[in-house]
Amino acid sequence: MRYKRILLKLSGEALMGKQQYGIDAEVLERYAREIKKVVDAGVELAIVIGGGNIFRGVQGVAGGIVDRAQGDYMGMLATVINAMALQGALESQGIQTRLQTAIIMEQIAEPYIRRRAIRHLEKGRVVIFGAGTGAPYFTTDSAASLRAVEVEADVILKGTRVDGVYTADPEKVDDAEKFDTISFSEVYKRGLHVMDLTAITLCEENNLPIVVFNMNKEGNLFDLVNGQEVGTLVNKA
Repeated sequence: MRYKRILLKLSGEALMGKQQYGIDAEVLERYAREIKKVVDAGVELAIVIGGGNIFRGVQGVAGGIVDRAQGDYMGMLATVINAMALQGALESQGIQTRLQTAIIMEQIAEPYIRRRAIRHLEKGRVVIFGAGTGAPYFTTDSAASLRAVEVEADVILKGTRVDGVYTADPEKVDDAEKFDTISFSEVYKRGLHVMDLTAITLCEENNLPIVVFNMNKEGNLFDLVNGQEVGTLVNKA
């Protein structure tokens, strides 16, 4: 396998499938099967998942419901709902898991403790990190970068609906061109939305590569971890 320890970043929106809101059970089950292939191959796997299928902090702010900090905390709780759903799907596939949250919720999850998370990974358990960084004004992209650096992951795999990084949104621009590899500096220069700038900067400073790939294509995750050229690799020039 190309990577021994990976952090998989999934968007909350991906869990909606064709629905307008919430969690599509079929998508959840499909993701669990794809993850099982990698775990069965002996790869250590951590996961960060977003909450946009349930609530985004910016939605509450734009609607005048709450201020930014309050909205972000609400978004963090949405990520925990998704993390619990994913945990259940993984365990139904016979995978051992641990859910750790940046906001203490003792009845449903362990608090995030770096050394404990690493020990779980070493024992072959999938560790799901919920509640983002535990602080407002940071996205789950930033949480994924932070946790990946903390647990010494080899790479961040960002699962999306498209098969890599393009010059423009390929779902909107027909002649958008795909990059096989691209540097962090080029991502900055072109203003590409690979991850937010805080996340990109953290990865660049810690020499942590990112691979953007299509999580919805069956076998992509396993092929990527197994060394095949899948998606777009973002790293230092």
